[in-house]
Amino acid sequence: MNDFHIGTIGIIAGICTSVSFIPQIIKILKTGHVRDISLCMYLVLSLGIALWLVYGLLIREFPLILANSVSIILCLFIVVKKIMGDTVKSEA
Repeated sequence: MNDFHIGTIGIIAGICTSVSFIPQIIKILKTGHVRDISLCMYLVLSLGIALWLVYGLLIREFPLILANSVSIILCLFIVVKKIMGDTVKSEA
């Protein structure tokens, strides 16, 4: 397998994993509900994605850098909404 095919597989994998956050984000935006989302899971996932991003930067692999840059933004959006949602509800 040549480098082009390997890179293509990496980019497709990155698109799939990054896009997987979008249905959850849409649901949060439509319903405003975050109570059933596990904050711990998304915090650990954010750490894992951040480490993959650092790894990608260190080895200078574009598919890893691109996919994990997008994924960390989407994942942290969910984390922020979860924290804000829990804070707002606990104050009421």
